[in-house]
Amino acid sequence: MFTRAVVRLSRKRPPSEYHVSDGLHGQDQNLKGSQKWATSLDNLLADPEGVAEFTDFLKREFSEENLLFWLACEDFKKTEDLEKMKKKAKDIYTRFLSSKASSPVNVEGQSRIGEQMLKQFHPLMFEKLQEQIFNLMKYDSYGRFLKSEKFQKLKTAEDDESSAPRAGESAPKRASIVYNT
Repeated sequence: MFTRAVVRLSRKRPPSEYHVSDGLHGQDQNLKGSQKWATSLDNLLADPEGVAEFTDFLKREFSEENLLFWLACEDFKKTEDLEKMKKKAKDIYTRFLSSKASSPVNVEGQSRIGEQMLKQFHPLMFEKLQEQIFNLMKYDSYGRFLKSEKFQKLKTAEDDESSAPRAGESAPKRASIVYNT
């Protein structure tokens, strides 16, 4: 069936094909936690702990609907069962896109989005809307998150943890770790 083939192809696409990454490319693989999250929104969204911290930040700003929509679309794209896909599409529409949505997102062409979009569902049916929301987060809430007190505390705690002496480590060993020698 055509729909299933599209799902399999879409699952193999790396995040960089969906979004222009602004990260450190190969170098960011050595980074962990907040350091990696700070390199790109893609890296933040690829880490469950990063998603949890970003969600918590957005909840405090009363603006988590964009992230929840993006995550729901990611889950939708991975769905292979047609009945589950249909149910998830309806849930996404009802929760985020309909005129009576409980957690509405603001996307371009919102006034033209109607239930007719649910008549021909496919794995990438929300892709353009998801891309709009990704860019909105990237250029708005992601930047605020990186500047937030919450993120700065996480970063400081990780920095303190990585520079703390470990049991049984000699001073020269600690120095070699700190100065990468």
